[in-house]
This record gives sequence, structure tokens and C-alpha cells, in this order.
Amino acid sequence: MAQHEDSSVTALQELQQPSPSQDEQNQEQALLHRNDDRKRALVLIGSALSQLPIWGFAMSYGVLQEYYFDHWTLDGSRELTGIIGTTSNGVMYMSMPFLFALFTRRWVRFRQTAAAFGAILACTSFMLFALSTHVWHLIATQGVLAAPGCTLVFSPLTLSLGEWFKTPNRLCNRAVALGISLSNKNIVGSACPFFFRGLLDSYGFRVTMLAWGALILTMSGTRGRKIPWLFLRHKTFWIYTTATLLQSAGYGIPQTYLTEYARNVSNLSPTFSTLFITLINIPGICSSTFFGFLSDNKHFRLSAQTVTAISAITSALGALLFWGLAGRGGTALLVLFAMTFGVFASGYSATWGSTMNDMEREAAERNEVIDSGVLYGLLNDARGVGYVTGGLVTVPLAKAGSTTSLGRFGYGTTYGPLIVFTALSLACGRCGIVFRPKWKRLLPTW
Repeated sequence: MAQHEDSSVTALQELQQPSPSQDEQNQEQALLHRNDDRKRALVLIGSALSQLPIWGFAMSYGVLQEYYFDHWTLDGSRELTGIIGTTSNGVMYMSMPFLFALFTRRWVRFRQTAAAFGAILACTSFMLFALSTHVWHLIATQGVLAAPGCTLVFSPLTLSLGEWFKTPNRLCNRAVALGISLSNKNIVGSACPFFFRGLLDSYGFRVTMLAWGALILTMSGTRGRKIPWLFLRHKTFWIYTTATLLQSAGYGIPQTYLTEYARNVSNLSPTFSTLFITLINIPGICSSTFFGFLSDNKHFRLSAQTVTAISAITSALGALLFWGLAGRGGTALLVLFAMTFGVFASGYSATWGSTMNDMEREAAERNEVIDSGVLYGLLNDARGVGYVTGGLVTVPLAKAGSTTSLGRFGYGTTYGPLIVFTALSLACGRCGIVFRPKWKRLLPTW
């Protein structure tokens, strides 16, 4: 009897205790939102900072290409160095879909370990490069070995970024977050050419690579589940991957040959010719975020076809009208081309946020599941195939150009075929419009 009375008293006391007020619940929710926003901000900052060791070399390779031209001391054909930059980018992008798939599902718990191993691998490759004596050593270390190491750093960080910003939040959405991260890639591409130029002029390429390898080293448990591959049946996926591949085939050419063109055709100094790489990357700082905003803007929504077409068509016209018409004394046109290319071509990969939104909407309409991390990796793979293809094509194209200047324009130089190929390749990045019969989808909606 006494025990029953005690339990009754306890129950009565619990009923009399005040329940949390609505204000207290709102305060707790606000605190949770602030903590989540803080974590998202840290993930975004970490992803942005990681762009330095990942892309610093690849986006500055034109400086090394020019240095090889003036200070060739290795065995083998110097022309083969033209494929190093595009091969490095290509290997990085082509390895991304496999790593994205593994780190999305099966190897989630190994992301941090993989990033550390990637930094060590990239550092080792640049250290080995300092011992190179033949041109194939350069291709093996700079073009092939360093790339997987950088990708092992890039893939886990990008996946984490996409996961944190996948759902709408007060900080920014996924496409904008990816655009901000890619903008820092352009900051790296703007500063690193002068970093490499200073080291190359002062210490030579061997010490430069040792220093870069050391910089990379200092910067840097769930059950596997089945990955849904149904999106491979969708025509939209193949349209966008084909457009990405074709656009990427020409995207790496100006980054490799523009400084050499400025030096040999426009007779500019090494320092001034290096500036063109910076002029390509500085506008890209804002353009990646801008195209990410266009992809995720809720008030003035543009289709993925429209966003990619803006990037592709404008950059192709820039190559035809500015680079193609810039001959001797055409410094102003080269500057216009570098800036136009930097604004519109550099922002092309930021349009993938819109592409992924399209694919996710199609999957939802068909009641299918889609893994955005794997999709992003496959788009990078298409970009890698394009880089490698473009790099292989540049060698015969450079040889096909006129050995003597024909006229005052760039078309009449040995770089003429490269200019035409670049423009056509960039223009193919808008092929998504060609295969879309419903033109009303191109128009903005409010």
C-alpha cells in the first residue's frame, strides 16, 4: 500500500513539473542551426584551402612549359612536355569517379586516411621529379604519379562538402558552395604562376619541385551499400557528360600554350607572359561562384542548358575573336581573351550544380534513387578524358601550324590550329541545347 502511494506521489510530481516552453524549444533549435552553420563554414573553408596543394601545379604548368622551352637540359623531345599539364589534369579527373564511388559508400571511414596518403604520394612524385634526366621522367612524375595523390586529397573533401550542403540551409546551397570552393581554385591559379616563376628564375626547376613537394606535405566505419546506377539509362546524363568531355578537350590548351604564345609571337617578357595565366584565373575567382549562383538561384531560375551555353558559347567566341586575331603587337587582344576565357570557360565546372539538380529531379520523377557524389565523380571523369584527349591532339596540331608567320593574326602562326581547335571544343560544351527539343525550358522562371 505504501509503495503504491509513493509511486502515485512521484507521478503527480512529474505531472506538476513545467514542460519546456515554446521559446525554449525555439532557442534550442536556433542553437542547433548555429552549430550546423559553423560546421558547414569550417567544411567550406577546409575545402577551399585544400585547392592550393591540389591544383597549384596543374594550373601553373604553362610557366614550366615556357621554362622548358628556354632552359632545356633533359634528354628526349621537348615537344612532349606539352602533354604533361593536360595529362596531369586528365588523370586527376578520370580517377575521381572511382574514388568518389568508394568514398561515398564503402570507404567512408577511410576518407581522412586517404587524404593523408594522397598528400604523401604527391609529395614523393615531385621529389622524384627533381631527379629527372629524361623527358619521360617528367611525364611519369608530373603527369601521372602526382595526379592520383592530389585526387586522393580532393575526393574526400569534395564529398564532405556536397553532403554538408545538400539540404537547403541559411549559409548557402550546394551549387553555391561548390562554386565558392572552385573560386579558391582560381585564386591558387592566379598566385602560383608567379610563385613558380620566382623559384624557377632563382633556383631552377629541381629546387622548385622540391619546394613544392614540401609544401604539399605540410598542407595536407560504415558497412558498404549498393550504389544506384539507374541514372546511367538517362539520356540527360550522357548529353552532359559528352558536353563536358568536348569542352574539356580545349580548356587546357590556353593554360599550357598562352604564355608560350605571348613570348614567341607577341615578343613579351617572361614576367609579362606569366601574367596571362593570372589573368585567366583572377576572373575565375568570381565566375565559379556566379555560375553556382545561377544554378541555384530561387528567384531567377535558369535551366542547366542555358547556364552551360552561356559559359561555352562566350568562351568559344573569345578564342575566335580575341586569341585568333592577336598577332604581333596584339597584347590588348590577348588580355581580352585571357579575361573572357577566365570568366566563362573557368566557370563551366560550376554549372555541374545545375546539371546535378536536373538529374535529381528526373530521378525523383521516375521514383529512382541517385547518388550525387557518384554523379559528380563521373562528370569529373568526363572532364579528365577530355583533358587527356586534348593533350594528345595538341602535339600534331602544333606541328601542323605554319612555321613562318602568314599575316598579322594568330591564325597564321604555328599556333593557328590550336586556336581553332580550342574554339570548336569550347563551343561543343553547349551541346545540351541541341538535344533539348523543348526550348521553353531554356527560359528563366520566377
